[in-house]
Amino acid sequence: MRTLIDILMAFLGAAGFAMVFNVHRGRRLFWTGVGGAAGWIVYLLALRQSGSVFLAMFSATAIIVFLSEVLARTIKVPIIMLMVPMLIPLIPGGSLYYTMDALVQGDSASAAATAYSLATQAGAIAVGIIVMTSIMGNFFTFYYKWKKR
Repeated sequence: MRTLIDILMAFLGAAGFAMVFNVHRGRRLFWTGVGGAAGWIVYLLALRQSGSVFLAMFSATAIIVFLSEVLARTIKVPIIMLMVPMLIPLIPGGSLYYTMDALVQGDSASAAATAYSLATQAGAIAVGIIVMTSIMGNFFTFYYKWKKR
C-alpha cells in the first residue's frame, strides 16, 4: 500500500510541478505525471533488484529521459518542459536536508556520509541525462535520415 501511495505522489508531484512550467493542457499534464510515476516505479524496482542507489537513480533517469524525448516529439512540446517535471520525484531533497542539518549541528562525520549519498544521487541523475540524451539524439538523427529515403 505504501508503494502505491509513493507512485501516486510521484504522479501528482510531476504533474503539479509541470503547472509551474506552464504545461496547462490536460493531456500534457497527464503524460508528465505518468512519466514521473514511471520513473519512480523503475527506481523502486531497480533499488529492490540491485540495492544500489546509483543504479536505481540512473535507471529511473534513463526511463524518464526516454519518455520525455518520445513524448516531446509526439505531443510537440520542448523536451525540457516534460523532462524537468518528470525528474522532480527523484530529486534527493532528503539527503540535502540531512546534510545541511548535520553541518548546522557540527556533526562532520554524519555530514560527510550524507553528502556522499547526495553526490551519488545527483551524479546518477546527471549521468543518466547525459547518456540517454546522447543515445536518443543519435537514434532520432538516424531515424529521420532513414525515413527520408
